Amino acid sequence: MRPMIFDDAMALLAAMEREGVRYVMIGSMAMAANGLVRATRDVDFVVASDEENIARLRVALRSVFDDPSIEEIDAAELAGAYPVVQYFPPGETYSVDIIARLGEAFAYDDIEWHWTEVEGLRIKVATPRMLYAMKRDTVREQDRLDARMLKERFGSEVD
Repeated sequence: MRPMIFDDAMALLAAMEREGVRYVMIGSMAMAANGLVRATRDVDFVVASDEENIARLRVALRSVFDDPSIEEIDAAELAGAYPVVQYFPPGETYSVDIIARLGEAFAYDDIEWHWTEVEGLRIKVATPRMLYAMKRDTVREQDRLDARMLKERFGSEVD
């Protein structure tokens, strides 16, 4: 799969900010925004799953990706038993992962975040401490490696 293109991610983030989407970027792109860069094939967002916010998210996505299937992203689905939508833009092999909650542990209102600026764009990014909390106890090896990187870089700030 082709990695997420920086310009695509920036266009999507700008659109989400412009539309007032309540989101927090998590995952490896959030790690990169916090100074720990590694290759990725997706961008992960935790979003508020109410209908108004998801409608704003669809507007933002449509402004970047000309794809009628964006209309299928549904607030009720995100609020239900399957709180993740993996969206693949047309012709791309990377995904935009839209997450309403991670199990019972993390939902939009639970995510500790901060503003950071990337090429003049202010974006909401999970803090290193939050990323560490999300990754340290998972079974996925890449998450455990990410947690170690966060611990090495930020030390006691992540505890």
